[in-house]
Amino acid sequence: MDRTERRTFWACFGGWATDAADVQVYSLLIPILLSTRFLHNNAQAGAIGTATLLASAVGGWLAGMLADRYGRVRMLQLTVLWFSVFTLLCGLAQDPVQLGVLRALMGLGFGGEWAIGAVLMAETVRPSIRGRAVGTVQSGWAVGWAVAVGLFVLVAALLPPEWTWRVLFGLGVLPALLVFYLRRSVPEPALARGEHARLRETLRIFAPALIRHTLLCCVLGIGAQGGYYALTTWLPQFLSSRRGLNVYGLGATLALIIGGAFVGYLLGAWLTDGIGRRSTILVTSVGAFLIVIPFVLLNTGTAVFTLLCFPLGVFSSAYFSAIGPLLSEQFPTEVRATGQAFAYNFGRGIGALFPLAVGILADRVGIALAIALFAGAAYAVLAISAMFVQERRDVPLDRIAV
Repeated sequence: MDRTERRTFWACFGGWATDAADVQVYSLLIPILLSTRFLHNNAQAGAIGTATLLASAVGGWLAGMLADRYGRVRMLQLTVLWFSVFTLLCGLAQDPVQLGVLRALMGLGFGGEWAIGAVLMAETVRPSIRGRAVGTVQSGWAVGWAVAVGLFVLVAALLPPEWTWRVLFGLGVLPALLVFYLRRSVPEPALARGEHARLRETLRIFAPALIRHTLLCCVLGIGAQGGYYALTTWLPQFLSSRRGLNVYGLGATLALIIGGAFVGYLLGAWLTDGIGRRSTILVTSVGAFLIVIPFVLLNTGTAVFTLLCFPLGVFSSAYFSAIGPLLSEQFPTEVRATGQAFAYNFGRGIGALFPLAVGILADRVGIALAIALFAGAAYAVLAISAMFVQERRDVPLDRIAV
């Protein structure tokens, strides 16, 4: 990559990493929030996770429309600042209702960051490396998740549970520092300059020429987001309640899964330019289905369970590397951020119901079966929808009209 491409890459990578840290910290804290009785049951914990994701779906679509109107870089700065401040405020919540409202407000900013960053990266790099570049940005999620786990283990070891969750939420304000780098170093893509659409023009994604692309991308987003959040939102609680892991065992197990996720993002990025966006999503979603079911349902010994952790991370993450470039290639420049943000975040909005559904069902049939049912169904939807989306990996973005 040239200098501008590199700077944009690291800005988007950093944005996605900080996004991940602020989002994943809640799932890590669910066992503590339940053990301290701040939250009363799994259904309540799932409801807060769902509220966050539903708000992120709305925020993501709005941010996409505004990015088409006012520019990618400006809106990226705003979304990072927004979710950082509201993560900090979560640490001041006095009851579950306040925490739910603040997490939902955080979600408004969290939802926009991914879509804007993916579009910004796709429009900055040349077509020959677009899949790898946008896909590799996705690996920032694993880095942010790892940072969240590391901070969780450290803070939990030093502080009592009643303070642990408040301090960790408070540290979520640190990503706001990324805004200064964005202001100094990242220019608006040349492709997007002068293409800012009026807000009413963003509704073109529902016009006859684009509606099929929009709907297929929405279904794709449901499978991707539903499977991921059904699994990762409840993974720490599954590991502590079903496998009996303490803080250190939980941290070590998540480290294996996150290591696999990092490799998965890079593998997916490489496959995206190698075998195409659709084929990458199809192969990795089938792999995720085949790994998740035995991981959560079988009462395996410690050695076998440990061996499954790494491939679980690989396959449950790899398909995301292909989704960014694929969605960027489905819409013309003047509505690209709108279309990509709407499709991805519509999927997140429906997928947001999965953590709540898992929480409700877990209180009746157990957390393992609940995760298996909803994650497995989502991966099946993802694999099927991938077969119908158009493959455009070699098409320059400025030549995409429909």
